[in-house]
Amino acid sequence: MDLATVTELVPAPGATWRNGDAWLGGGSWLFSEPQPATTRLLDLAGFGWPPLTETDDGLEIAATCTLAELARWRPAPARAARWAAARDLPRQCCAALLGSFKVANVATVGGNICLALPAGPMIALAAALGGTARLWGPGGARRDVPVIGFVTGDRATVLRPGELLRSVFLPAAPLAARAAFRQVSLSAAGRSAVLLIATRSPSGAAIVTLTAAVPRPVQVRFTRFPPPNELAQSLDDAVSGTSGYLDDVHGRASWRRAMTRQAALEVAAELSRPRP
Repeated sequence: MDLATVTELVPAPGATWRNGDAWLGGGSWLFSEPQPATTRLLDLAGFGWPPLTETDDGLEIAATCTLAELARWRPAPARAARWAAARDLPRQCCAALLGSFKVANVATVGGNICLALPAGPMIALAAALGGTARLWGPGGARRDVPVIGFVTGDRATVLRPGELLRSVFLPAAPLAARAAFRQVSLSAAGRSAVLLIATRSPSGAAIVTLTAAVPRPVQVRFTRFPPPNELAQSLDDAVSGTSGYLDDVHGRASWRRAMTRQAALEVAAELSRPRP
């Protein structure tokens, strides 16, 4: 895609935000369709952020980290045994994008979150693991926002003009939980219509995070998994209390509801079994 209105490409460090600017990460979406309101691109690569920074406190994922880099990541041996959710969940969420290897090697975690499509798997990953979005604003402003509240609707976020997503921080405690993942599409290579992640802490407390079936993430917390009917009803109530299920070419609302209920029962059963 030729962005005919763009007249400048400049490094983001040191640039002052102005109307018509757009942050450039991997560009997998930015270059996929016309951007008539964009006149200048601010290249985030100039910051040189390390893609992944792992400490005992958790994992910091730079906004410029590609999906391929995240999918290849494994915790250091000292943490691998403790961080159960890190064993498969990042790779599963990266695979849910269903992009080619070319897309996976340029698409960024930050771009997927900020685009705020309901099917964005990085939104699901970060929300399910208690992620915090670290935002940089004009004039040196800084603020942290829980990812569960960062996306407010289809293609809508809390980002203010000139703000950028610097990184997402995943704390060690959610990384230590067991996790179960379910993704449903109308076709084998279709966009996610339901993406559901459940986590269960060593104490038995459970969190169910639903994306793709709803415009923004929906999360339900339990002291322990309830009986199947109560679990399904709790999810229905949470969705009804927000925006309801999406109804579009990727799946009717009634079908998404049925698939969500089925996925919830499956992850609850999986996590209720003894730890392998």
